[in-house]
Amino acid sequence: MSFLKIEDLTYSYQEKTTVLHGVNWSIEEGEFHCFLGKSGCGKTTLLKLAAGLLPSHSGMIRLKGKEVTGPLDECGFVFQSPTLLEWKTVLENVLLPISLKRKITKQDRQYGLEVLEMVGLTTYLDRYPTQLSGGQQSRVAIARALIQKPTMLFLDEPFAALDAITREELQDDLLKICKTRHTTVLFITHDIAEAVYLSDRIAVMDQGQLIFDTAVKLEKERHVEMKYAPYFNELCLTLRHVLGGNR
Repeated sequence: MSFLKIEDLTYSYQEKTTVLHGVNWSIEEGEFHCFLGKSGCGKTTLLKLAAGLLPSHSGMIRLKGKEVTGPLDECGFVFQSPTLLEWKTVLENVLLPISLKRKITKQDRQYGLEVLEMVGLTTYLDRYPTQLSGGQQSRVAIARALIQKPTMLFLDEPFAALDAITREELQDDLLKICKTRHTTVLFITHDIAEAVYLSDRIAVMDQGQLIFDTAVKLEKERHVEMKYAPYFNELCLTLRHVLGGNR
């Protein structure tokens, strides 16, 4: 049984505009999958449905065999904007998902510090979001998504607004964290190279449908030199042709 399974998923806004058309997809435990597509193709809607943030109209989504009918504690979410609370410190922002449900314990705070260490922000725990760079804010958002020890992460273009070097650093950090914790990931992007570098498997979306998919045959231990290798660039070119309609 697949860890996450999407079956015949169809979705329309206000029952008028169909955004997704009979989407089928499955992810095995510990895998990192990317949905790649142009703006407006339906990939963010698909992510929100898979994460239980939107109710599905037709079809089925199952996580570990159970139907997804709403947000789950075992899932973490990271969106394009870090959406941090400016009046709370870094540590308080990380612990926010727990504080919304119950009182923070000493053990929670200790684990919050451990998560901040994972993302390289232990010296920033008492700072506020306005005192952080864009990359640091993204790291806090990732830490917040990890605080409840999720088995599944959903990420919607979390590095889109960052400069190239910071983006590469965060990509490597994310891969290391997910490997260490054996986290299953569904990642949304419109960046071809990012999708190839991060993924075990990529699906291309267009007009609410998955029109192409491929395994990424790179070693699990990723490093920046891979981006300049023939296979990496050939796969990027193939995906570019698919996105451009030249299959």
